[in-house]
Amino acid sequence: MKLHLLGVNGPFPESRGATSGYLLQTEQELLQFDLGSGVLARLTALAPPESLSALFLSHWHFDHISDLPVLMYRLEAMGETLRVFAPVDESSVLRRAVASASCFQLNDIVPGQEVSVGGSTVLVCEARHPVPAVGYRVKAGSRVFGYTGDTNSLPELADRYRGCHLLLADGLFPEENWSGQKPHLSAALAADLAREAGAEHLVLTHLNPLYSPRLLLREAQSRHPHVTLAAAGTVLEV
Repeated sequence: MKLHLLGVNGPFPESRGATSGYLLQTEQELLQFDLGSGVLARLTALAPPESLSALFLSHWHFDHISDLPVLMYRLEAMGETLRVFAPVDESSVLRRAVASASCFQLNDIVPGQEVSVGGSTVLVCEARHPVPAVGYRVKAGSRVFGYTGDTNSLPELADRYRGCHLLLADGLFPEENWSGQKPHLSAALAADLAREAGAEHLVLTHLNPLYSPRLLLREAQSRHPHVTLAAAGTVLEV
């Protein structure tokens, strides 16, 4: 598998950046995870969006979904439909628009559910965020990829992501800015999660432009031996 980092910021982009969006390329499928602001153009540079096998959304906050209405225009122009998997959030106006658009096939999901897309098995994982949210664990062949989405700590997270070869984790906060009431993990807690889960490689994402990326990387590296800071345009082997 290859992971294409298309957008790595949140809740807003840095200069010339993009918010959350990641393309997972397996031998048979193209799986898109989230589609935040600025992601669609970067995806289109790699593959026609209508060629996606499926789109998985972690939740309905705008920094993870804001390119969906523009994608709708493209799909309608091409006469194509796309399967979308996402948690139910009745408060989301955009979810209602996606549910009513003929170019999207919206599938409601819950933690613990498994979704098969071609040769890939996608497990829906728990997340703790102010709105309904999930993460994902993908197995394709012998390789395993995990994406936490936006979450703070939960006792069951490590079990869900156990054995991931690459774990893409929300590590937004430096330690001094984190608390148990915040909507995201700290970089250090993301590293703890990766270590407890036995993940070989941790990639820190959802990078807030207000916080020093070097500080986040340093704090995570003190807890896990193999940490990479997400950078848009990077392609990683899973």
